Amino acid sequence: MLDERAKTLLKTLVERYIADGQPVGSRTLSRASGLELSPATIRNVMADLEELGLIVSPHTSAGRVPTARGYRLFVDTMLTARPVDAEVTLSQLLTEIGGQRELQPDQPQRVIAQAASMLSNLSSFVGVITAPRRAGVFRHIEFLRLGERRVLVILVAHDGDVQNRVIITANDHTQAQLIEATNFLNAHYAGLSIDDVRERLKTEVEALSADIAGLMRAAVQAGSDAIAESDEQVVVAGERNLLGVQDLHHDMRSLRDMFDVFEQKTQLMRLLEGSSRAEGVRIFIGGESRVVPFEALSVVSAPYEVDGQVVGTLGVIGPTRMPYDRMIQIVDITSKLVGNALSQR
Repeated sequence: MLDERAKTLLKTLVERYIADGQPVGSRTLSRASGLELSPATIRNVMADLEELGLIVSPHTSAGRVPTARGYRLFVDTMLTARPVDAEVTLSQLLTEIGGQRELQPDQPQRVIAQAASMLSNLSSFVGVITAPRRAGVFRHIEFLRLGERRVLVILVAHDGDVQNRVIITANDHTQAQLIEATNFLNAHYAGLSIDDVRERLKTEVEALSADIAGLMRAAVQAGSDAIAESDEQVVVAGERNLLGVQDLHHDMRSLRDMFDVFEQKTQLMRLLEGSSRAEGVRIFIGGESRVVPFEALSVVSAPYEVDGQVVGTLGVIGPTRMPYDRMIQIVDITSKLVGNALSQR
């Protein structure tokens, strides 16, 4: 437990270090904190904070810097998240970066790519986002003949996303036969999920012609493959921004390990899936996530919703010395923008 004096000094130290990137000394704390304390008293409080593991003194300086534990206490108890007007704040943020375009309700993949770039540009760090998880409901299906026994399956999902798959059929089909199959399937199965169609095929397959049954099985498999691919999709933007972060560029080994995480993406999926179960913005500091296990990195993430349902997660990855209040606003606003853009489909 810290008394109010210690909390004020720790808050001031963290804010000064985030702003300046330099170890904070007792003289700076005396001026910036507004407390009428002697240098000796401030040094004593600093020593107590250091003993608690909240700050540390770099060997090259008499000043102190926050530890991951210090940042955690600052974020949990001293950071005031101001309620924001998303439109006003976004306008201000976009002006700062030179007019970054707003998200457009185009195909979902494009919205996701735009959102990752927006997060990176607004934060100057790394933007990450998972593609929407889909229930696999198709709105329309179409078959096009490409050649002997080669058919293009076009699946239009409920959210407007389009997936194309080439399948090899047991028998050759004319385009007229494929059009007949297209009309039959859209009339009887459109609006159902891939799983529901699969279950109905188990009982209805005998009533279907062999050609239509075979095409439907192939279409169900193509739809399942498309959903599996989209569920695994993680878009990362701005990795190279970390190369310019003063706190990171001296440790090339850690940077290489970080880039491996961004490249593999499996760990990022686990991190973001965990964040999707949280309400609102979630912050991992200095390796707390165990997925991005680097003491010098923090992750600010939030889920986004489409039509009231959480379908994905996005966030910013950057140094522990980041302006958390700004990052919270950026992530919160972007999550709402993504949800709004995808809900318009």
